Amino acid sequence: MTQSRSIRGKRALVTGAASGIGRATAALFAGEGASVAAADVGEAGLRSLEKEARAGGGDLRGWVLDVADDAGVRRVVAEIATALGSIDILVNCAGVSMPSVFGDEEAWRRTLDVNLTGLMRVIREALPHLEKCGEGRVVNIASTEALGATPLISAYTAAKHGVIGLTRSLAVEVAMRGITANAICPGPIRTGMTAAIAEPDKEKFARRKVPLKRYGHPEEIAHAILSLVLPAMSYVTGAVLVVDGGMTALNAKPL
Repeated sequence: MTQSRSIRGKRALVTGAASGIGRATAALFAGEGASVAAADVGEAGLRSLEKEARAGGGDLRGWVLDVADDAGVRRVVAEIATALGSIDILVNCAGVSMPSVFGDEEAWRRTLDVNLTGLMRVIREALPHLEKCGEGRVVNIASTEALGATPLISAYTAAKHGVIGLTRSLAVEVAMRGITANAICPGPIRTGMTAAIAEPDKEKFARRKVPLKRYGHPEEIAHAILSLVLPAMSYVTGAVLVVDGGMTALNAKPL
């Protein structure tokens, strides 16, 4: 039984790595001694991340990837597995949010294609490599929207509910192959998705809704992700970890 609390020498693929939670996770993993493949549609963000990682002595390389492009996912994941030697850890952070009224089919299709189907595509291509290592780890980023709902983002909410269902189904399906699959539900975090919210509105929301009275930082989610991919976390699978400053605990209502 492996009880190591280190990912040094592990090979990790992180999607959505050019910004936000994905960027913080890729940087943290590289700093912890993993070989990291950072994938995202944003090439400029990837190149700056590569530069930062090199300056810190980390092993991190970027790949341009749109998870909505099935052929692209197949090609890039194969390239990454070849370049790294395999894949031991997969973290799915790629995502979009498109505010829209209920029934907007364009927003629905794009949001689900990236946030749910795209996630499935990357997992599907990575699974043979994750199985090969004998203790593969998958972490999918859901949201506290998967535990409730907010007006005007029905596609995003539906997709994040789907991420939890997919994660649990995956966990029971691949358990005998030595792979664990878990989901994290971040609450209000300072990322690109929340950048348009004015600071006074952020502060007001946090004071009213979050026991810790603030928005979280991407690095705080990255450390939660790191905890789930450690070799020592081999008995944790199918779990949903909420990282929201106590928001859902405070606002939970009985059925």
